[in-house]
Amino acid sequence: MTTNPVHHDHASTPSPYAPEHPARLPWAELVPDVFQAMVRLDAAARKGLDPLLLELVKVRASQLNRCALCLDMHSKDALAAGESVERIVQLSAWDESRHFYTEKEIAALELTEAVTVLTDGFVPDEVYARAAEHFEPAELARLIAAITVINAWNRFGVTTRQVPGHYTPGGGQH
Repeated sequence: MTTNPVHHDHASTPSPYAPEHPARLPWAELVPDVFQAMVRLDAAARKGLDPLLLELVKVRASQLNRCALCLDMHSKDALAAGESVERIVQLSAWDESRHFYTEKEIAALELTEAVTVLTDGFVPDEVYARAAEHFEPAELARLIAAITVINAWNRFGVTTRQVPGHYTPGGGQH
């Protein structure tokens, strides 16, 4: 059994956990039109994609971008959708634990990393070609869109220091 330190009653019981940091900025409240546009873009990008594969992609991009809110959200969503704890835990080392994933999932994870970390300024041809082998063109376009959208969400979350730990699957955030 795991406990969530965020839900401890700090007023009556001293906690061994660090205090929760406040968010820097309630960006979604301040620019609701932008937030709603992101929600619509996210919904459009995910159409027709395998929900479990999509959550793996979102968790991996969020790991790379160090977005605590999105890690919390998409790990919980993946578990709620039936993903195993083992596969979620192994995502940070998926290249060394390929036997946990299908070839299609591996291609999606490779593409996620290439699109997320653009330090070379491009997505390598071989990474794109592997993804194109496993995804039909329209599905590949949606996958690229979904990777792009989670990266945008991550940048909002990291920049404004959104607080993880309060998300409930089905909460409809993104």
